[in-house]
Amino acid sequence: MAEALESQIDLTALPKEERLARMRHSAAHVLAEAMLELFPDAELGIGPPIDTGFYYDFRLPRALVPDDLVWLEERMRGSLAGRHPFVMSALTKDEAARRWAGQPFKLDLLADLEEGAVTQCTHAGFTDLCRGGHVAHTGEIPASFKLTSIAAAYWRGSEKNPQLQRVYGALFETAEELDAFERQLEEARRRDHRRIGRDLKLYDLFDEVGPGHVVWLPAGATIRRELERWIEDLELDRGYQHVRTPVVAKSELYKRSGHWDHYQEAMYPIMEREGEEYVLRPMNCPHHIMVFESELHSYREMPIRIAELGNMHRWEKSGQVSGMSRVRIMTLNDAHIFCTGIEQAESEVEGVLQLMEEVYGVLGLKNYRYRLSLGDPSDTTKYVHNPPMWEKGEALLRRVLQRARLPFHEAVGEAAFYGPKIDVQFQTAAGKDETLVTIQVDFHLPNQFGLEFVGEDGERHQPIIVHRGILSTMERMVALLIEEYEGNFPLWLAPTQAVVIPIADRHVEYAREVAAQLKSHRLRVEVDARNERMNGKIRDAQLRKIPYMLVVGDREAEAGAAAVRVRGGGDLGAVPVVEIAAELRRQRDEKSLMLWNHPAQ
Repeated sequence: MAEALESQIDLTALPKEERLARMRHSAAHVLAEAMLELFPDAELGIGPPIDTGFYYDFRLPRALVPDDLVWLEERMRGSLAGRHPFVMSALTKDEAARRWAGQPFKLDLLADLEEGAVTQCTHAGFTDLCRGGHVAHTGEIPASFKLTSIAAAYWRGSEKNPQLQRVYGALFETAEELDAFERQLEEARRRDHRRIGRDLKLYDLFDEVGPGHVVWLPAGATIRRELERWIEDLELDRGYQHVRTPVVAKSELYKRSGHWDHYQEAMYPIMEREGEEYVLRPMNCPHHIMVFESELHSYREMPIRIAELGNMHRWEKSGQVSGMSRVRIMTLNDAHIFCTGIEQAESEVEGVLQLMEEVYGVLGLKNYRYRLSLGDPSDTTKYVHNPPMWEKGEALLRRVLQRARLPFHEAVGEAAFYGPKIDVQFQTAAGKDETLVTIQVDFHLPNQFGLEFVGEDGERHQPIIVHRGILSTMERMVALLIEEYEGNFPLWLAPTQAVVIPIADRHVEYAREVAAQLKSHRLRVEVDARNERMNGKIRDAQLRKIPYMLVVGDREAEAGAAAVRVRGGGDLGAVPVVEIAAELRRQRDEKSLMLWNHPAQ
């Protein structure tokens, strides 16, 4: 027989985070209760609380539709009004196996539980296998909740397992907090890079190419090219040496580095040829180490900064792949700096932070914070067991952040397996944190590869490696910029910087002359010679978010000018083409975030 457990608790005595976790967990149970009313044969997965609410996974006889969410939410509110107590009870594994005989996913969870650790929770006649953490009764679940979406999810996150339907809900303590969250969701939908990227024809994803394999269309490839040229020039100015290394390597390289043990599940399958095993590289550092190792260096040459826009391949789970922000093939703005010792490594980390601040200042990105990502001494499986190494690395990065007076927080368990790192976390339009910039200090891989340089004393010494990425991957960076700018790219990044619009067919020749003058300054200009009305062409250019529309007719042709319309509605009137070229060149060369006497919008 199940043994009843005490479940009453004073919510007001708990911190807000724990109160919300209990409310959200309890709401997930109420959702499952309602789902069984809609589908009595539903198979139940899991229903945990999450940062903004809760979700529950189900295997159902048909696909859910939005109207189902309305029905489920109404039934949930009825359960809240019933003030049904949540009662925890313990039972043996045999009792649980009989109780959950018709629920295969619950039986799968049960198999992982030890005898004596099996508990369940009951309210309003609904029972779920559960570890607890609930409010006292359904009336303590706030009415400020909403079922928000339906998604697909594999059981236990594995593509080898059945696909379930996941219902998400948002829940907050007050209606004001829920309203604010819904406004943020609407803002995220409006800025979503997947929609804007499709509308502006920046990139595409094809089933025939594969999920997470981005195809850059001409407009998106232009944005990427400008970013790549810019960051490579900045790196060259700072003494970086650029290399090009293969995207394929023997598996032995990653076994030597240690990545094989830690990342094999996230790597593409092995390719066997002529008795050799090859893999697509999941990261660039072993290749750059090979470059350093190819000759013996002197301390006089160091630091040696090796950089590459390197392609990497990681087998992200299909449920996690999303647009350009989470992909399987990516190009990282990567670099590895080989340093003589602690002092030089600190100086290089400072230099990377300065470069990062410069880059994001130009891009106009301000909503970021610094995280010092530490190892976990208790987890010797995930992290290399070398306490002195971790202490040195963590102290080095902490000193740099403190000396630079940069506010940061520390996060245990967020380091790379071989060393601590500084992560720069950006908040997306959806309110989620994305890591774009990473700076790692590494004593481990130099030891793994037996790296050496000749010191001032003539003896061999082991270098320290600083791993760094500034622009993140091109895919994630462009996704972030699409959302930050809402597709309204500043002139220097805009795929098409200006379009010349002839008022009538007789003005097409002059329009082409204007475009040719601007193109001679390496500006990206088009002529819209379609047999369409002028206002329709202007509207289409606005939808494409082109910064400038240059309208030409008889008067403009006589004056050697064009009537300048600015994206967003500004009308500057007729301006000589020479002045237009000079102003657009200035905006491009200065990488201005502003359009001509007008905010970029």
